[in-house]
Amino acid sequence: MINEAKYIWHNGKLIPWGDANLHLLTTAVQFGASLFEGIRAYKTPKGIAILHLDGHLKRLYNSCKIYRIEIPFDIATLRAACFETIAVNELGSCYIRPMVLRGYGAMGMDGVGSPIETYIPTWEWGAYLGVETMETGIDVCTSSWNRPASNTFPGIAKAAGNYNNAALIKMEAQALGFAEAIALSPDGMVSEGSGQNLFAVIDGVLFTPPINGSNLSGLTRRSALDIAEEMGLEVRIEAMPRELLYIADELFFTGTATEVMPIRSLDRIDVGNGGRGPVTEKIQMSFQDIVNGVVADRFGWLSYAE
Repeated sequence: MINEAKYIWHNGKLIPWGDANLHLLTTAVQFGASLFEGIRAYKTPKGIAILHLDGHLKRLYNSCKIYRIEIPFDIATLRAACFETIAVNELGSCYIRPMVLRGYGAMGMDGVGSPIETYIPTWEWGAYLGVETMETGIDVCTSSWNRPASNTFPGIAKAAGNYNNAALIKMEAQALGFAEAIALSPDGMVSEGSGQNLFAVIDGVLFTPPINGSNLSGLTRRSALDIAEEMGLEVRIEAMPRELLYIADELFFTGTATEVMPIRSLDRIDVGNGGRGPVTEKIQMSFQDIVNGVVADRFGWLSYAE
């Protein structure tokens, strides 16, 4: 269950959590016309720090542009609203979900004529796949559901409707007794998880699939690449066949909710020694140290309230 906060930012004002309601015939409800971001904030010794705030908001604006939605607020306003909503809800480490949607009015699927609604809820949300799995890793399967082709849904847009595919991937994995799944792109190459980017370590080289229209360009993916490059790892961003994953020494997911998550098995085949590998651990620990303010933010990932 969600940990409800007191207030949600809506169209420039703070409203009680329970008042953030939509009509049944809202365009977003009928046709999934909603764009959103998932952002994490961390309680650090210097105060509340929001991870990749500007990158997330830029991606939100880009997603809306693709779907022909004009956000009626500038980035500076939404940036300030994120901090305001955290403060008024007296939150420490938390999750932020900016949402822009087509509201109630038009009946056509294009939503032209429906008002544009902007919301920013914040709430406490711990480790998405469990605290203990950050060390032990998770069991994953290959999904029977593919990610969409590049000219079907815009993969780089974080749109609510796109997540029907992700939900099928996730539900299938759970029904089969796995924590998550890896989906393939329409050409049979590796794409991503239900809501995470994927990395493999093979003979000391870090591999990750390119952003090819079937997957999301994740901000935490960029963080892992930053750390890997600082570590001096060879990084290859290239198409990856499914069988490459079975012979990998290490596999891990990255995502805002997931953070850096080791994968200990794929399709009941152990990854490496069946636990968190050394490269994954170094990237994971470095990521956690930076976002929690244990060490200096040498990459410029964190934003603090002005």
